[in-house]
Amino acid sequence: MTGISPKMRGFLIDLDGTLYHGHHRIDGADTLIAYMRDSSLPYRFVTNNSSASPEDVAERLRNMGIPAEAAEVCTSAHAAAKHIAGMKPGASVFVVGEAGLRSAAQEAGLRLTEERPDFVLQGIDRSLTYERLAKAVRFIHEGAEFVLTNPDLLLPSGDGLIPGAGSIGAMLRAAGGKEPTLIGKPSSILMDYSLRSIGLTAEETWVIGDNLATDIAFGKAAGCGTLLVLTGLTTEQNIDDYALQAGCRPDVVCKDLGELLAYIAEHRAN
Repeated sequence: MTGISPKMRGFLIDLDGTLYHGHHRIDGADTLIAYMRDSSLPYRFVTNNSSASPEDVAERLRNMGIPAEAAEVCTSAHAAAKHIAGMKPGASVFVVGEAGLRSAAQEAGLRLTEERPDFVLQGIDRSLTYERLAKAVRFIHEGAEFVLTNPDLLLPSGDGLIPGAGSIGAMLRAAGGKEPTLIGKPSSILMDYSLRSIGLTAEETWVIGDNLATDIAFGKAAGCGTLLVLTGLTTEQNIDDYALQAGCRPDVVCKDLGELLAYIAEHRAN
């Protein structure tokens, strides 16, 4: 433990690498969430994934035996759409992304367009074409604002690592000559969206995740407590290297979700 411990009243919980790997639940994930529910501890599932709706994310969790409802899910897609709607209600957007991002934009009252948009809104797009990239670059040069759902360069898949939204964003940044507004972890935009959803302050909230550069940096920048679990990207062998790269260290490190649950049960605010 480092520094002064914030009050432990609620949690923002990462998904991939923290509660599951692909379609496989990590040991103890169901017990952890059931404990939080039974103890009336507020929590939100917070994901940089922009491809799925909150309903889809909740269903995926339930299919793995993890209790979840759509209202408990905060995605970078919804945070991005809300951010744009807050800047310009009813704005027109050209979406480089999948169904979850398009539906989030429409739910926020944004207008999907293929011509001269106010914003280029980009997330992961696994059916991406050169033609669509070229249109996005042209729109950025014509003055459209560039909003990137999340900076993840790589994503895990059944066949290994694949390019993530950040990799597509790097190309658009280079060709478009404009820095995007970043929404997802470690950005404060997704943090503010998640804290409004959970109804707590940063000082009352802890971030749980497996990635120092996104999850832990996300919490540290906001003043949340941070709990790193060695269930995914970060391991005992690489934690020092990743901490150096991320420029931060977690408040607490737990080797697995069982150890995490024991820590929460002992230190939660009453």
